[in-house]
Formats: sequence, structure tokens, C-alpha cells
Amino acid sequence: MKNQELIPHLFRTEYRKIVSVLCKRFGFGQIETAEDIASDTFLTAAQTWAYKGAPPNPTAWLYKVAKNKARNHLIRNLTFETKIAPQIAASPGVEDVMEIDLSPQNISDSQLQMMFAICHPALSPGAQVGLALRILCGFGIDEIAEAFLSNKETINKRLYRAREKLREEKIKIEFPGTAEIEERLENVLTTIYLLFSEGYYSVSQNQTLRQDLCLEAMRLCTMLIENKSTCKPQVYALLALMYFHASRFEARINKNGELVLYDDQDTGLWNMELISKGAYYLKCASVGAVLSKYHLQAGIAWWNTQKADTEEKWENILQLYNRLLQLDYSPVAALNRTYALSKANGKTEAIAEAEKLKLIDNQFYFALLGELYAGIDNEKAKQNFEKAFSLAKTQADKQAMQNKINKL
Repeated sequence: MKNQELIPHLFRTEYRKIVSVLCKRFGFGQIETAEDIASDTFLTAAQTWAYKGAPPNPTAWLYKVAKNKARNHLIRNLTFETKIAPQIAASPGVEDVMEIDLSPQNISDSQLQMMFAICHPALSPGAQVGLALRILCGFGIDEIAEAFLSNKETINKRLYRAREKLREEKIKIEFPGTAEIEERLENVLTTIYLLFSEGYYSVSQNQTLRQDLCLEAMRLCTMLIENKSTCKPQVYALLALMYFHASRFEARINKNGELVLYDDQDTGLWNMELISKGAYYLKCASVGAVLSKYHLQAGIAWWNTQKADTEEKWENILQLYNRLLQLDYSPVAALNRTYALSKANGKTEAIAEAEKLKLIDNQFYFALLGELYAGIDNEKAKQNFEKAFSLAKTQADKQAMQNKINKL
């Protein structure tokens, strides 16, 4: 791999590890310093490798440079006189004080502890996702801005306010206590799923970015699975849900970048390997007495990966939606339920239920009404597709609605 490809790849995989370890070592009071040291490490790599070529073990090289930069920072910030600092730095035992632990175990622990810190209830959901993208996923400001359909200045301000909040609240980078972990874990899972949704339901036309967002969310969830303190049924259920969704990623968007509705998807594009992994994690989730929203959503997603359009499939999906709405009501889930209702009980009943929702600012609400009215009242179908067209945020979505109108 050439340097121009290697360094961006390593930045994505190693920046987050270095920042997490340094933040844990320095505390959130010096979070910018941790990020600066990590960024400066990659700048040094770009400058050095351009002349000397990449070393045999690039990751080890990055860790050594990051350790040295962090150690120099610690020495410079000793609260002694400048003349005394070199003596302290050379004194016995100082290596232990200055040591930066970039061992695999500490990297893993630091990232998990950072995950819980970032997902603290004191931060807004948007701030949590933004910090997760920056610190836990190694996304650049440009990428985060595109993910949020925003600009660099806005994202920088948002991240600055989030960091300030972490400092004000004196949030520590550590695992919650055993009694608190279940409550805090729910917040972590919410943030991970929001991150996944930013990719899966993104209106960005950057296909690579959209998939990367989903993969990063799945990676973070896998880290929770690999730790015995956070390896809970609801975590398995969320991971299963994301695998099922990801299995249909290629089928949801056509070659023109237009959203393809479920009935129109090419099932040959569904990824059977990801479906199989999702089924494995869903089985792992089926222990204990707690039924979470992720269990129900994963069950719905599993049925949606079954290609046969049977009465059993849609009746099961409908019943799962009924239980989900009782457990954790949301307008989006209610909207999705009406689609399952149309499949199980017919369009007429589904139209009556859908119109009760009155999601007048939601393009998908009108797109679904258009589908439900098609073949029953094509004029109403057209009116709803036109409304969905007017609310669509991308040209591709507008074209998809125009195609529906043309087919009437």
C-alpha cells in the first residue's frame, strides 16, 4: 500500500486508539492536547515516510512517536521550575510516571471507557454522535460535516461545546459501577444506533461514507460484545439488527442513487453472509428475561430478510410492531407498522391507520400513503406522491417519487 493510501487508512484505524489512551491518561481537561498529539503523530509520519518510506511496522512506529510526543508534553507540564524538569525527567522511576500504555488491552479498555464517557446523559444526542465520530471512529471534520449535511465551522463549534460540557461536568473516563452499567449502557446503545442510522438513512450521496458510518457503529457494538461487563442480550440484539439492515444495503439504492422501496428491491443483492451473522447474534440475544426494543426490531428485521412474501411473514412482523409500539412508541415505528398492516390485512385498513398518524412533515409518510392508495384511488396516490416529492431532501428521492407518479 502506497503512503498516500496507507496514512489515511492508519489514521482511520489508529487515531481513535491513540486519542482514547491519551485522553484517559490526561483527562478530558486536555482532550484537545490528546487530539493534537495524535494528529501531529500522523503529520510526522507523512513528512518522514515521504523521504524514507514507510517502516516495516507502521503501527508500532506511530505508537512509539505518539508515546514520545506525549511523554515530552508531560515533562513540559511538570509543575516545577524549568531548570528542574530535566533532572526530574532523568531521575529513577520517572519512566513509570511518564509511561503511555498503548498495549492492546489498554487500547481496548480506553476505547470502551471513552464510549461510556462520550455517551454521558449530560451531552445531547447530537453531541454524543459527533464526538463518537471524531474520537471513537477517527472521522475528519469534513466527513462529519457531510454526514450531518452541515459545514466545518458548525461542526467545530458543536464539538467544542461538547468538549466544554465534558470538562464542566468533570466526567471521568472510566467504566460505570456495576449497579449503574445497565442504565448507562442504554445510552451507549442509543448513540451507536443513531450513528448507524446516520449512515443507513443518510441523505448524503457519498456511498462510501454512508457505509463507513454503518460499519463503525457495528464495530463499536462488537467491542461491547467482546467485554464481559457489557456483553448483554440487548447488545447482541442491536448488533443483530444492524447486520440484518446492512444485509440489504446494496439493494436499497439503485445505480442512480435513488432509494428503492422494499417491494421493489432486488433480493439477489441481499447479502446472505450478513443475514447469517445477524441470525447468530439474534440467537445469542435470546437469553434472560428482559425483552428490549432491539430484540423486537431485530425480529422484524429478520423477517424482512425472508424473501418469501407469505401471510406468516407479515403477520409475525405486524405482531412484533404491536409489541414494539407498546414498549417504545415512535412515529416512525407506527408508520412502518402500517406497511406491515397493509401486507397482513389489506390496504384499506392500513390507509385508515396511516391517516391517523398525520406525519405531515415526513416525506416517507406521504410516500407510503401514495403506495397504499395506488390501485384504489390513483388521484389520491398522485397527490401523496407529489407531497412526498415536495418534502424530499435529495434529487434522487425526488426522482424516485416522480417515477411513482409516472407509473400511475
